[in-house]
Amino acid sequence: MVKTKQLFVIAAPLAVIGLLLVASIAIPANIRVPQAFAQGQVTLNGAGATFPFPLIDTWRVQYAKENPNVSLNYQSIGSGGGIKQFTAMTVDFGASDAPLSETQRSALKSTAVHIPETIGSVVAAYNIPEVPNKGLKLTGPILADIFLGKIKKWDDPQIKQINPDLQLPSQDITVVHRADGSGTSFVFTNYLSLVSKDWNDQVGKGTAVPWPTGIAAPGNEGVANSVKNTPYSIGYVELAYALTTKMPYAFLQNKDGNNFVEPTLETTKNAVGNMTSSLPKGEESWESVSLLNAPGHDSYPIASFSYLLLYKDLSTNPSIDEQKARELVKFVSWAITSGQKSSEQLGYVPLPQTVVDHNMETLKGLTYKGTSLSDSMVTPQ
Repeated sequence: MVKTKQLFVIAAPLAVIGLLLVASIAIPANIRVPQAFAQGQVTLNGAGATFPFPLIDTWRVQYAKENPNVSLNYQSIGSGGGIKQFTAMTVDFGASDAPLSETQRSALKSTAVHIPETIGSVVAAYNIPEVPNKGLKLTGPILADIFLGKIKKWDDPQIKQINPDLQLPSQDITVVHRADGSGTSFVFTNYLSLVSKDWNDQVGKGTAVPWPTGIAAPGNEGVANSVKNTPYSIGYVELAYALTTKMPYAFLQNKDGNNFVEPTLETTKNAVGNMTSSLPKGEESWESVSLLNAPGHDSYPIASFSYLLLYKDLSTNPSIDEQKARELVKFVSWAITSGQKSSEQLGYVPLPQTVVDHNMETLKGLTYKGTSLSDSMVTPQ
């Protein structure tokens, strides 16, 4: 018994000494501690556009499988709300279908960058019981006059003239538009301003405009639901929402006036064409960037980027520490590369390689308290 006690008394100090020796061993500078041990759980908080929500929500699930220490929390509240929360720094990143205006850029406490995350198109979705299938033909000016309230019935002569094979009813048209500040509204009203002088003069373009007529609904989801539940209505939603909810949508006349183009991934790609080769730097103004009303026989006329918004120096936001900054850069670099594989099945156009390369250059310029974060970027496997 005595020997046992002596052994215990001797062993205990030896164990303590051993722990101290291990703790005192310096880890060589060229050996990196595995991330799983070095970092804890991180939640990346974002808010904004409803336009890319189905894609971002898919990313949330996929990214967590590959990076279980990172959670993505994205609130689909509309581009206007996303810009406000990004400006107020209550989220780690914003999302908007409309690029920041000069006024919005000047309201920021530090320089922000635009990162195109995907490309989509806005469609005119309708609910005409007598025309249950897609394919109603509309021109830009006719669409503008419907949303101005100047064309009030579905059997208006202008609509009948370009749809001679359809049995259009003598029913009042109910217009559905967004209730919230919306990048989808920005894209749609920008298009209407391009094709209709009356619209441009009377209403104009913006994330929120004084709608001349119609009923309001929040988000792409709200507009889609309102159109589906309101006979003889028409609204505008992102193509992905029309496809997933199986809503009929119009074929729009192209810029050249020689074809009525169905909104598809292919016709949206046609609209993008070579228009992505002269993009501004990430930290510059993107206000004049537009994919709308692109030339070409099979170019769908309402195509647009959707953007992620980040501060160039991520320490600008006091809620972002260096660990979160590195995880944010890692996630965004994944989203614009590997994450694009989910685009087509959800109704979005994958980013062309020229845009991916452009985005990667922007990410290389991001810092945390002046220190580059480029070593946190990932490239596709």
